Amino acid sequence: MVRVTGKHTSTRLLLICVTLLAFAFLADIFWASSPHFSSQWTSQHKPQTTIVLPPKEKTIRYKNETVSGRILSATYADLPAPELQWEKMAPAPVPRLDGAAIQIKNLLFVFAGYGTIDLVHSHVDIYNYSDNTWGGRFDMPKEMAHSHLGMVTDGRYIYVVTGQYGPQCRGPTARTFVLDTKTKKWNDMPPLPVPRYAPATQLWRGRLHVMGGSKENRHTPALEHWSLAVKDGKALETEWRPEIPIPRGGPHRACVVVNDRLYVIGGQEGDFMAKPGSPIFKCSRRNEVVYNDVYMLDDEMKWKELPPMPKPDSHIEFAWVIVNNSIVLLGGTSDKHPLTKKMILVGEIFQFNLNKLEWSVIGKLPFRVKTTLVGFWDGWLYFTSGQRDKGPEDPGPKKVIGEEFN
Repeated sequence: MVRVTGKHTSTRLLLICVTLLAFAFLADIFWASSPHFSSQWTSQHKPQTTIVLPPKEKTIRYKNETVSGRILSATYADLPAPELQWEKMAPAPVPRLDGAAIQIKNLLFVFAGYGTIDLVHSHVDIYNYSDNTWGGRFDMPKEMAHSHLGMVTDGRYIYVVTGQYGPQCRGPTARTFVLDTKTKKWNDMPPLPVPRYAPATQLWRGRLHVMGGSKENRHTPALEHWSLAVKDGKALETEWRPEIPIPRGGPHRACVVVNDRLYVIGGQEGDFMAKPGSPIFKCSRRNEVVYNDVYMLDDEMKWKELPPMPKPDSHIEFAWVIVNNSIVLLGGTSDKHPLTKKMILVGEIFQFNLNKLEWSVIGKLPFRVKTTLVGFWDGWLYFTSGQRDKGPEDPGPKKVIGEEFN
């Protein structure tokens, strides 16, 4: 967990980031989706109830030089960002990559994910923001996917849609489930019409919406959009209803509902695929295109394109929170290195002001990291889990983590 303060803000910006425990990533290919997880937040300091975002003109400009331990190279294109101060907290029970997380009041429910490329988690861990403790671990259904999940909550029930079943680059499932967080009981839901990896998922106007993601080969972007009427943890229909397709397909996007509007942010086209003939579905690298697109679904059920993100960003499906009528988004992955073609991780914190429909860069993380799991409680911003960079000079992915910062 991390506590963050902006150098030039008049009001203290408090943020909290995850506990990251370094896990060596064992794979003979450079796999940008390795798994590990970190955790959360504990307020050892007196919390504030709001975050005040630093004004643009007061950001610190980083050049090709050492700044707070990070050496930036022009080729890697880290964006200028205010300097923040982070405090390390207690670690999460396990490291996770490509896991999922849902916050309900002071509890963060953390699901599934990779431990290593050959090990996937099949349980839920719970972090309590009020007393900075982990506990209450319980199992997921045996048929439930282990990564690349679509997930959303109504405040009590957590709806879990499709995802990848198993380690490496195995196939997806169409199965869907719902968890009653009060009783810890699971129930089946109608399966999605076809399996998908990491679809954009949200509850909007009484319906569970599932959009895009990757198709069954894990690489081809999907455009389909379905919805299902749900209430109090139960499906009110037996079949999913087709809706207007998403303008651009692909997985690993943030999907947010705020002010009765549905937003889909960032993402990518393409992903790792199983190597042909591999008995373990060994991951094989394919071309990926990361984008900065932002779309909104309006009252007429038509997609509207909004101002793009400051840079292309993917692997952000659980990396966002709503603060002061803004979407605040942490980390992710960006375009590949122009020379080496290796994946570049993101270390910036982005804000999308919903009043002005404007993006800004409001800070940076202690390192670049993808698939962060983010929460917000009593004025503190938390992140946990993911895969971090190789170091200040190398933004490529390396260790899956389970540390925690405040």
